[in-house]
Amino acid sequence: MKKARSLCCLCIITVSLAFGQAEPKNNRLDNVPIKSYTTQKITTSKPQIDGRLDDTAWGLVAWGRGFTQFQPKDGAKPAAPTAFKILYDEENIYVGYRCYDEEPDKVVRRMSRRDGFEGDWVEINIDSYHDKRTAFSFTISASGVKGDEFISNNGNNWDESWNPIWYAKTNIDEEGWTAEIKIPLSQLRYADKAEHLWGFQIHRRNFRHDSRSLFQYIPQNSGVWVSAFAELSGIRGIKPQKQVEIQPYIVAQTSTFEREDGNPFADGTRSRFTGGLDGKIGVTSDMVLDFTINPDFGQVEADPAAVRLDGFQNFFREQRPFFVENSNVFDFSITQSAAGGAYDSDNLFYSRRIGGQPHGSPNLKAGEFADVPLNASILGAAKFSGKSNKGLAIGILESMTAREVAKIDLRGDRREEVVEPLTNYFVGRLTQDFDGGNTVVGGILTGVNRNLDGADMDFLHRAAYSGGIDVVHRWKNQSWVATAKLLFSRVEGKEEAIRNTQTSFEHYFQRPDAEHLEVDESATSLSGTGGTAKIGKFGGNWKFETGATWRSPGLELNDIGFMNNADEINHFFWSGYRFTQPFSIFRRMGLNVNHWLRWDFGGKHLYQAANVNMFTQFNNFYQFYIGYTHEFKDISNQALFGGPALRKSRGDAVSFNISTDQRKKVRFNLNGFRALGHDRDQARTVVASNYGLGITIQPTNALRLFLQPNVGRFDRLMQNVTNMDVNGETNYIVSSLDQNTLSMTIRLNYNITPNLTVQYYGQPFITRVRYYDFKRITDPAAQLFHDRFIPLNEMTVFDAQTDVYSVDENSDGVTDYSFGNPDFSFMQFRSNLVARWEYVPGSELFLVFTQSNTNLGDPSQGVLSSLTDNLFNNKPTNIFLVKWTYRFLL
Repeated sequence: MKKARSLCCLCIITVSLAFGQAEPKNNRLDNVPIKSYTTQKITTSKPQIDGRLDDTAWGLVAWGRGFTQFQPKDGAKPAAPTAFKILYDEENIYVGYRCYDEEPDKVVRRMSRRDGFEGDWVEINIDSYHDKRTAFSFTISASGVKGDEFISNNGNNWDESWNPIWYAKTNIDEEGWTAEIKIPLSQLRYADKAEHLWGFQIHRRNFRHDSRSLFQYIPQNSGVWVSAFAELSGIRGIKPQKQVEIQPYIVAQTSTFEREDGNPFADGTRSRFTGGLDGKIGVTSDMVLDFTINPDFGQVEADPAAVRLDGFQNFFREQRPFFVENSNVFDFSITQSAAGGAYDSDNLFYSRRIGGQPHGSPNLKAGEFADVPLNASILGAAKFSGKSNKGLAIGILESMTAREVAKIDLRGDRREEVVEPLTNYFVGRLTQDFDGGNTVVGGILTGVNRNLDGADMDFLHRAAYSGGIDVVHRWKNQSWVATAKLLFSRVEGKEEAIRNTQTSFEHYFQRPDAEHLEVDESATSLSGTGGTAKIGKFGGNWKFETGATWRSPGLELNDIGFMNNADEINHFFWSGYRFTQPFSIFRRMGLNVNHWLRWDFGGKHLYQAANVNMFTQFNNFYQFYIGYTHEFKDISNQALFGGPALRKSRGDAVSFNISTDQRKKVRFNLNGFRALGHDRDQARTVVASNYGLGITIQPTNALRLFLQPNVGRFDRLMQNVTNMDVNGETNYIVSSLDQNTLSMTIRLNYNITPNLTVQYYGQPFITRVRYYDFKRITDPAAQLFHDRFIPLNEMTVFDAQTDVYSVDENSDGVTDYSFGNPDFSFMQFRSNLVARWEYVPGSELFLVFTQSNTNLGDPSQGVLSSLTDNLFNNKPTNIFLVKWTYRFLL
């Protein structure tokens, strides 16, 4: 424990020293001159957005030229010249591009859905705040497909969910291709003043040569983006546009599913017709209120199937548009380490908690049927966000979910049972820039309040709060970064709720060997703390980051955030070297070294591992990655699910990835992972492997098919089966485990026009799990593998009729204890077919067909035969949905 505390103190002292080295404001790159461009206000007729650049207005300004390549040859002459012009009026910014190409017929015009970024494209990034940290990006491909992103954290975060209203057209001619775009000023944020100076960047991708060039050259290894932009001057007399957008929607949906005899809730069909409203109001020139009433996300792609046996939560990315857009404003990732780790998913705000699966389930009697909601209905949500010209960024989110009940029927007699209480969610986030964005100080506060009155749900927290402060300081042209974060949590509820939290997987206060922990049966609240301190260098060829992150035993974030585990102190280190200039057979290359250490708050050293890896792109455009990880020590406080810490076998793992030329119409990607476990008295055995082959076929610019079969196998040596009380003592039963998983990801994208697309996603999935070689743990911390348990195979009898294992340890002919057969086979098929038409900018029509089928198979069967024999035996659930939206600009 003393070592762990020393490491934390060392990291905090290092960060403190870094803050003491603050330099005067200087975000510019050494030896890189800053370019500028002067625009003009339109005094003639406005350009017609047709992509041809033949309007007289374009003659008001000169061409911006002089681009520099930054990939693959950093600082070299670009593969082809690029020129641009920028104009403005009281309502819009206009940009015209001339992308020269000696072979116009070879310009790659691949199409995709919005934000697909396929083929040749050119984009403008506009730092209208001129805070040198954030910018608005507008990308147009040669095929006419738009992409837009909100850039934050000086280019380290690009949010594709931002979908402003703007206009663009392209044209192919004898000199290459041209584009015209019109950006309403209402879609940007800027100060109210007479004359403006904005940062901007023009970025072109030449797909055929896999090359990128910039108007304002920024070296690859600079570690910055927005702070090094060129300057856009000449904008005078524009007033901030107060944005008001109202977008009503209507949804018609019909579902068909398996009819169940006697179940009044499963008659085979269900229909609904509903509507709602989304809106966006510019409260001030730089602050926006977004709101949604009765939102519907039926067009969102289904989550991939996943089965975990280690007890940890699955993390699924947010896909619902309201919560995805501007999500970076509310982000408070606790660690975000360059080395990577399970703790990197921990965040004080995880929006998937809002409108999730109900926490309760009905208590059914014999003969009863129930209609249980799949998700808590979101009654409404609102978020207020923006950034002032003084560098103050604000984000406030409020959401309310409905009280949900399960309808229960017993031969016509109906009753209801609450499965989810009325719940309010709140998130408030503030950050303030200092010294031109070199130092950023921020804070966050979250709250969850549940109305449990009239609901038999004392197992839930009545209230849950968390908060934190963070400080980020950058120096030496922002290539060095020091970060410190501190956070707290507090949950409140009845004794049952707090006891459940203390004994849950993330905490396990009941562990018999955890002398620093104790379950408080009478507690009605639980508090905890956490934090991160790290320092890193991200500019130049050599880069590194090191730090520590911790979660106290009482920290609980999972009411509104995401937390893998409490009672941990982790140290991480990463260092890498980048070769940005082509050499020999390589276009680029990177080398990395990682190291991890972990303790719990009782001082127990749990984990140590190191990794080396490298990635490269060859001159033939093939890419290759390989990595090797060695575990020196692995002790788990969770492996026995509330029991004492278990020493696990040390491991060695190799991972690789090979991909062919991504410019080709047929391309492949092969990835693999193989891990070996070993102990002093145990030979190396394969404990995990996974292989996938991705195949992308692009027969035309408008059509792309992607297939990726995956096969995985886990052979864990000690998998928890059950913990049971036998004669007043707890027996921890484990076994070897054979888990085989087979899946296939299928994606098809077809563009009828840049604004009319058809997308298909499908995934058949099966995992079969067999348990064998049962053992009872006797000395979980023993150095030798065979000293940790006694084998039960010769003492165990399996009854196939009752599906029960009986154990007679003392061989007296009497069963000492028994447990059920844990083997299982789970299979699932999920698919979405979505036609999306943006018939006018910002207004959409969706036609959606969704199919899902879930079943359990016979674990004694083979994986493939079980999938084909059982998956489609029952009728799937089919959903057909039509969603229409129209965006009004007021």
